Amino acid sequence: MIARPLLSRVADSVYWMGRYIERAENVARFIDVNLHLMLDAPAGTPQHWDPLIDTSGDAAAFRERKKEATRESVIHFLTFDTENPNSILSCLRAARENARSVRDTISSEMWEQANRLYLMVLDEISSGRAVESPRDLFRELKLDCHLFQGLTDSTMSHNEAWHFLQLGRMLERADKTTRILDVKYFLLLPSIDDVGTSIDDVQWSAVLKSVSGFEMYRKKYGRIRPTELVEFLVLDREFPRAVRHCLSSADRCLHSITGTAEDSYSNSAERYLGQLRSELDYTPVREILSGGLHEFLDDLQARLNRVDERINTTFFALRPAG
Repeated sequence: MIARPLLSRVADSVYWMGRYIERAENVARFIDVNLHLMLDAPAGTPQHWDPLIDTSGDAAAFRERKKEATRESVIHFLTFDTENPNSILSCLRAARENARSVRDTISSEMWEQANRLYLMVLDEISSGRAVESPRDLFRELKLDCHLFQGLTDSTMSHNEAWHFLQLGRMLERADKTTRILDVKYFLLLPSIDDVGTSIDDVQWSAVLKSVSGFEMYRKKYGRIRPTELVEFLVLDREFPRAVRHCLSSADRCLHSITGTAEDSYSNSAERYLGQLRSELDYTPVREILSGGLHEFLDDLQARLNRVDERINTTFFALRPAG
């Protein structure tokens, strides 16, 4: 039997299912950066929660409804707020609905895990445990998201639908790695006097731990240094949460979907993503730092959004019959 081309509706659903699961996990990692720091910071260190909102991309929506960025208000907005489409709960609900709509395309194990993820967070909220110990919730959430990814890779045929899911996952992961790294710019340097001190080391360690990269970084570089850390999270070819690794994986998925040779392109999404990936291949870390890390990350986030727009236009947008 000859496989039929994937419907754009199905491709759209699995792409966004992958993005939403990855987004939920990474928002948990994002908040966990700050919670780690609150525990490790010296006594009397002021808590900073505004930057988490600034780097999440949802500052305008937050400030329309909230008066002050406190621990409670920020965690609620980023984790449980059903009016925030990018909160963990909203992302898991959207992932579950996308999974429901393509149950005949994905495996039953994937559907069950997507459903379990959403119900688990609802149960944590209703029991009050999520408010009392959010770090426990984030820890369980990260493990359950890993389980979903493992089930996806081991129970779903690596066909066109799988490549769309993987494409969404990798683009989302690249974006969120830039945002987690950007927390350092916004949040972790209350004073220029802290640069190069033990406080600085604790802060960089928190960033690495938030992406589960602390051990792999230490194996490769040893001592924590900002230059090597940026190189590791942005330009590393092998670490699975490094931006360069994510974009290379996304690029391979895109070419697998279209059947185009990897050194060529057949649509604007392939061309634009290929250009972005190639730039990272030939950009030294000192050039990134000399031009400003925040400025580089901000531009990279905008360009990742444009990749997503081109994927939507190329594969998902409805075209008039004729």
